[in-house]
Amino acid sequence: MSEILKELLCASEKGACIARACRQEEALFQLLIEEKKEEEKNKKFLTDFKTLADVLVQEVIKHDLGIKFPGLEKSIRGEESNEFTNDLGEKIIVKVCPSEQETASLLEKVLDNNKAAAKTLARAVHQEVTLTDATLDAVNVSIPLDNIAVWVDPIDSTYQYIKGSGDIQPEKGIYPKGLQCVTVLIGVFLMDTGHPIMGVINQPFAVKDPITLRWKGQWYWGLSYMEFNICSLQFSAANEKTDNKGLQPTAYLEKNSYSAVTSSAEAKDVLSALSIVCGENLHFAAGAGYKCLCVIQDLVDFYVFSEDTTFKWDSCAPHAILKSLGGGMLDLSECIKFANQNKKLCVRPHLLYNSEVQGAKGADRWANKGGLVAYRSEEQLEFFIKLFINNLSLPNELL
Repeated sequence: MSEILKELLCASEKGACIARACRQEEALFQLLIEEKKEEEKNKKFLTDFKTLADVLVQEVIKHDLGIKFPGLEKSIRGEESNEFTNDLGEKIIVKVCPSEQETASLLEKVLDNNKAAAKTLARAVHQEVTLTDATLDAVNVSIPLDNIAVWVDPIDSTYQYIKGSGDIQPEKGIYPKGLQCVTVLIGVFLMDTGHPIMGVINQPFAVKDPITLRWKGQWYWGLSYMEFNICSLQFSAANEKTDNKGLQPTAYLEKNSYSAVTSSAEAKDVLSALSIVCGENLHFAAGAGYKCLCVIQDLVDFYVFSEDTTFKWDSCAPHAILKSLGGGMLDLSECIKFANQNKKLCVRPHLLYNSEVQGAKGADRWANKGGLVAYRSEEQLEFFIKLFINNLSLPNELL
């Protein structure tokens, strides 16, 4: 099973290379932007975009995994359609062709006969990517291939990717916006139960070289299957870790002892409650994948979001990594209900990835309808949610 995880890592890195290649030339990048169809739009934004980079990354992941594990490509699900329309109005199905030359010829049609750009992208698509990880080499877990499926978000935080701000400074290690918030997300789940079991997060623009001005990436992975848990980050919430204030989990009953990250678009009542609970330790950042990564990296205790504008492709990969660290990701609305009924949150099932939202259409079929809360420690989660709802104004039916 480590072979699949290795291939996910390589696919994510190839995707990151494509994302970086598309950003190198601003004139090229302007050719790659196409407004999404109405039914594809994320209603969080007035305008939403898909890029050729999005489509290429998704198709590369499908192609490469299908080559290594025939049949698995049929179980790969993603946000993007592979149909692209060029400036002449021609509809083109973007795919990885058998040869680099054939892929370049196909991309020329998308790029209005820009041969140089097409060759650059085709080279990135067909390059060989090899990654080494001694920890991953030691993994020996058997998972039936016929019971797994994959969620892909080829470029999460597309708006930040398009805007391309690379000089944003972090606040306490957290980037509120910018290219650092862009991630490639690949998550694996069990089709029969919907439980996430493997995840890869790749940051294509993690560090900018001050001399060459070129970007370097960083990747993270996690595996959580039955009783087996391992992660590329060798720390665990299960080890009674104290925070930077030296507080044990039971000391978190005091307000402002927690830290959280959320969206600036969060509802006012939720922001108010989070501000009371977290004080100056409440942070804002772009990108669902990046906000989850802030929890994974131990920069904050929680990622809280009450809206229904994150999706299965956003949460599957980080969810699997959080599980491997002893944490998880739950439906926020369900957490609030359980806490108000004095039920332990640990008995609440994690977010699942194998079923659609009944009655929903388009992308909303795969929305996290009740919002989400991402965490590393179940014990800390219990205390945090109690403080949170004590300061939250909610309709009676949600209490």
